[in-house]
Amino acid sequence: MSQHVSCNECSLSPVCLPLAVAPAQLDQLDNIIHRGRPLKRGEHLFRASDNFEAVYAVRSGAIKTYVLSDQGDEQVTGFYLPGEVLGMDGISTAHHVSNAKALETATVCEIPFAQLENLSQKIPSLQHHFFSLMSNEIRADRELHMLLSKKNADDRVASLLLSLSARHQRRGLSSRVFRLPMSRYDIANYLGLAVETVSRIFTRFQQNGWLRAEGREVEILDRGKLCGHDPALEDSL
Repeated sequence: MSQHVSCNECSLSPVCLPLAVAPAQLDQLDNIIHRGRPLKRGEHLFRASDNFEAVYAVRSGAIKTYVLSDQGDEQVTGFYLPGEVLGMDGISTAHHVSNAKALETATVCEIPFAQLENLSQKIPSLQHHFFSLMSNEIRADRELHMLLSKKNADDRVASLLLSLSARHQRRGLSSRVFRLPMSRYDIANYLGLAVETVSRIFTRFQQNGWLRAEGREVEILDRGKLCGHDPALEDSL
């Protein structure tokens, strides 16, 4: 995706911040957005303790967020796909509390927060949409805690696959066939499992005929069976 594409021309407008802005007002949003060079795989968008100055909308590629324990161990806290906004962790503290790293070559729109606040006062629908994004972040954190505390390993993997499927569908892409931007290690880390456990579950899902996986390419063959591991997701897919 060209780094010079405006909000008016961007194919992600229906799922990103422009969703809340009338076409006649899009130029005002577009004028405050910075579009820098692409991030290389492994390159950081921001690090914990960096000053909070902006939020970021992913335009292409994928980004993971993580924190480091006192022992220096990494804990993955989220995966962000095109059209999704990250960086809101620094709003209350004025500095980021997590790290954000590109999983693959990625481009982002940098949206200076002070300017976004000012614009939101002029465009109430934008402010409401941003509050909704913050609410979704809180909900995602809560769901992750529930996922790690209550569900068995199979349920955790099924829930992640179904979540990624739904997020692809919202972008108008196939909810059945998609590519995983993250490694098995990152999946295991995020879900609180061993890498070997994740690999065994992928193998078992394939043997059961629920899933086809080749490298990072995934095809959901039996959504009903996967949803059986997470009934709460069945109605949303």
